[in-house]
Amino acid sequence: MIERKKTLLAISFALSTFCLFAQESSIDEMRNSTQAIILASLDREKAAILQQLDSIKFVNAGEQDVEGVVFDIDDVHVVRKLNALAREVPLDYNQYVRKYIDLYSSKNYAGHMSRMLGLAQYYFPLYERILSEVGVPKEIKYLSIIESALNPHDVSRVGATGPWQFMYGTAKMYDLTMDNYVDERKDPIASSYAAAKYMKEAYAEFGDWLLAIASYNCGKGGVKRAILRSGKIQPSFWEVAPFLPKETRNYIPAYIAMTYTLGYAQDNGIEAKESDLALNTQVLEIDKFVSISEVAKAIDVSEESLKLLNPAYKKGIVNGSDESHRRLIIPELIEDINREQLYLALNTAVEKPIQVVETANDDIRVSGQLSAAKKHQVRKGENLAFIAKKYNVSVQNLKAWNNLKNSNVRVGSSLLVKSGGVNNRLAQKTNASSAKKSNFSVYTVKKGDTLSGIASNKGISLLKLKADNNLSHSRLKPGMKLKINKG
Repeated sequence: MIERKKTLLAISFALSTFCLFAQESSIDEMRNSTQAIILASLDREKAAILQQLDSIKFVNAGEQDVEGVVFDIDDVHVVRKLNALAREVPLDYNQYVRKYIDLYSSKNYAGHMSRMLGLAQYYFPLYERILSEVGVPKEIKYLSIIESALNPHDVSRVGATGPWQFMYGTAKMYDLTMDNYVDERKDPIASSYAAAKYMKEAYAEFGDWLLAIASYNCGKGGVKRAILRSGKIQPSFWEVAPFLPKETRNYIPAYIAMTYTLGYAQDNGIEAKESDLALNTQVLEIDKFVSISEVAKAIDVSEESLKLLNPAYKKGIVNGSDESHRRLIIPELIEDINREQLYLALNTAVEKPIQVVETANDDIRVSGQLSAAKKHQVRKGENLAFIAKKYNVSVQNLKAWNNLKNSNVRVGSSLLVKSGGVNNRLAQKTNASSAKKSNFSVYTVKKGDTLSGIASNKGISLLKLKADNNLSHSRLKPGMKLKINKG
């Protein structure tokens, strides 16, 4: 009997062991099967990406030997990361994009990219707010780096100016003010609204964000002609690219590469270099001519740091008026600031040295200024301010034309001076006659008025009303003057 029990126990133990072994084997098989499925899926994804890359490398090939273009697993990783980064603007990848990614992530560009990331900490939150408000993808913000390296004083060889590089004519179309006191092409806020409006209109016309961005470089007409030459009904950028100017063909790959490189800045070993721009700021509305230097003294900051936040003002004066309020950006005020001194600085109007007049068209392609550019040899006792006054141009433009980082000039050195400055014909007109012929009226805010209500009654958009009056909020007070521009 005892032997029989032992036998039964042995059989039971053997069966249990077998079942456990079978169960473990089954789990191992399931695990191996799952891993095999995942690996097969990844292999299929990798193969699909490589096949896609191989097919797209022939697009926009021109005379380049595409047979020598090879994609590998590193390219697959980049595509996956681009897909994860992409929102509304398609971030395509090919050998042209790869060339710019390699460039931007190289050691030679390390300093530049660190500076861009540092400046982006100030500019990008501002850009994102405006782009989102207008209804444009936030990732368009990277385009400003391609355009100007986030330099509001950047002036191209043909006269494109500011962080978004507006030409004179286009700036006028988007209601940017350019006179002898202010150039709103250099105003990061005003010019960002203008750039966002352009992008929205271009996308509505082309139905493709990459084509809309391409038109920002070569114009809507240039893209339309390229589409016509391509023979396609609704082509992608890459199908149109062979028919676009070379600069525009490189423009989109550079944009995508910049988006990728800074979008994965940490992965690319890029650390932000601290800029001189105050990150915490507030906006003051100015309705008279106010000295920037006096405001700087009142809030105990350097005049230079205040000018960095307000690059559009040419003479160190905020030229506000009842009809047209101006925006002054200052570092966020601390508790122990001398508010009485600030009040005096903001309410003591400086005497207008000269009347406000519109500047002339500085588009070199239109005015032929390229041939009119001249060299000035610096003489003893001369400085940039003296030379700028002599040729009726701004110090900022002199710096931009000659790649000067400061105001120091050596005696005997040559400076490039392009014609421009104040339009003498327009300078003969008074402020009153200019205002009389303008396309806007002035509305005095009454008790109970709201910004949206005024916009609706006047038949204009709330966005336009805020932009025309440099308003960053919707707060109103009775007696306040608003410019109503129906143009």
